[in-house]
Amino acid sequence: MTKFAIAGIQMHVTTQNNLAEMRKRLALLMHLYPWVEMVCFSELAPHGPALPSAQAAGGEFDLAFAEMARQYQIWLQPGSYFERRNGRIYNAAPVFNPAGEEVARYDKMFPFTPYEEGVAAGTEPCVFEVPGVGRIGLSICYDIWFPELTRTLASMGAEVLINPVNAAFVDRHADLACAQASAAMFQMYVFHINGLLAGGNGYSQVIDPTGRLLHKGNVQEEMIPLEVDFAEVRRQRERGILNMGQPLKSFRDSPARFPIYEQGYRSDYLDSLGPLQKAQRLR
Repeated sequence: MTKFAIAGIQMHVTTQNNLAEMRKRLALLMHLYPWVEMVCFSELAPHGPALPSAQAAGGEFDLAFAEMARQYQIWLQPGSYFERRNGRIYNAAPVFNPAGEEVARYDKMFPFTPYEEGVAAGTEPCVFEVPGVGRIGLSICYDIWFPELTRTLASMGAEVLINPVNAAFVDRHADLACAQASAAMFQMYVFHINGLLAGGNGYSQVIDPTGRLLHKGNVQEEMIPLEVDFAEVRRQRERGILNMGQPLKSFRDSPARFPIYEQGYRSDYLDSLGPLQKAQRLR
């Protein structure tokens, strides 16, 4: 089997506990589209951008989402939520299988500094396998701006990227451009799922491995059920995008080396840009 049905849910998010509302949306989705096999929500959907809501792994959120996955016998990626671990807070995105077992947990590697203050950066890319179907990678919101991470996920075999976001800033147009470009550059489906209100300004997108939009969202609540074809990803990667460019192979076969990625590399230019802080008034 190479076709797999994934649905994104774009919903209103508050800075309170949103579990009950997530349950309602999931119940409606599964009633309308019982053929869906995996569901994903937006970044921080369970509690919004509220750092005090962080809880330890195995807490209320984990238990609730495990139960939802079991109830509907689906793969569930419930967006992300703040998690306390080893004295730090991470922006964590778990994945539960249809038995309610946690099969993956990804910590956002590029918190939106300096706005996402108090959140520690993760260090491990995350790819998980749906047995008999294919491999899926995870990134969270601002991570999509860093092709190094997405390239790593592709090199680990990811054929679909789940990218929950909480985005409402004036650079939203650039987020969308990054998501669409990532699909083409790395020949993968991208589910770029945003929230509403405290969860973002919507405009969720799903893009295919050629960079074409399969779904262009709006600023209302949406359910986005789509069937992806892993065989199409593999064909594109073998033969090229529309039988043309084969960027993954070109990168693999290139003799070039990029010292910027080597441990200890320093750039006088990058150092000259100054500290990472919020922009201030010029006068």
